[in-house]
Amino acid sequence: MGLVHEIIDGFDAAEPVRRVARREELLLGAPLPSPMRPPRAYRPIEAVHFPAHFVPQGFEPPRGIFESDHLRVERQTMAGFRQPFYHRNCDVDELSYQVHGTRTLMTERGSLDLVAGDFSRIPVTVAHDNHAHDDIHILFYVPAHVEELRPPVRASELVLPPFAGWTPEVRNLMTTECLGGPEHDVVMTPVDERLLLEQANAEPERINVLRASGDDGQTEWLYRSAQVRIGHTTIERSDGREYRTHRDADDIQYQISGRRVLVTQLGVLELEPGDFVRVPVGVAFTSIVTEPSAHLTVLSALAVPQVAETTKTGTVLGVPELDALRSAG
Repeated sequence: MGLVHEIIDGFDAAEPVRRVARREELLLGAPLPSPMRPPRAYRPIEAVHFPAHFVPQGFEPPRGIFESDHLRVERQTMAGFRQPFYHRNCDVDELSYQVHGTRTLMTERGSLDLVAGDFSRIPVTVAHDNHAHDDIHILFYVPAHVEELRPPVRASELVLPPFAGWTPEVRNLMTTECLGGPEHDVVMTPVDERLLLEQANAEPERINVLRASGDDGQTEWLYRSAQVRIGHTTIERSDGREYRTHRDADDIQYQISGRRVLVTQLGVLELEPGDFVRVPVGVAFTSIVTEPSAHLTVLSALAVPQVAETTKTGTVLGVPELDALRSAG
């Protein structure tokens, strides 16, 4: 009999957690027959994969992965060009994680260069544009206001020119509502970009860059709003005998580096860099890790459906098969 433990927590980090013993074969097992409520088929766990390495291509809009009325998660890649307009959000803070390459972020609160591992947050109403090289980044649109939970490692400043070869132009400025989603622009008008960038002289606040320390076995929370928390999780090794269940939150994860086996009550997935996955509220999960692994963790107090096409689907593994994976490392 394989005993494991299930940690039951809530979205509120201050809420006490419960730790209960479970038999793993029952925790992951099929329900028993019941005349009162016949078992139904549950949708297996799913993942969406995009290359974690840079693939040269022309401009394309960000690709939506998960979307609801209170959170959007996108992936974008850019190379040697700017997005075609400045952008201002009416209702959300726009956060990003730099996966690969470098990207120059230009805003009314200053400009800065982002490298792999950098988190940044553009507060609501702050106009911004990007110029990127061999870039992959993840975007999070979260209703304002979002709190930064760690001290910044550096911050934006007024830089003219913001990147080599820049010449000031009159460019469009697009204003959006509804989490900055497609077809939710409310107005687009020309703007003098030199004047826009020089606004940093009048703004006391700056765009901060946050980075995770990479402490083993922990989720380091970097941002928090009323309904969303965003963090970075590092695992050196794990036998996956401690499960976690969020009683009131979806858990969205993006695999940054390393490989791990995600074990859930809805199936098992082997995750690699570039994989997105969502563990729904109330579903117990754990990770078997035999090499250093890092992933983004996004907790959402409200459901966030997947809108991208599924790439792979979880399979059912028994405890002997899981134990074989544990012993393989």
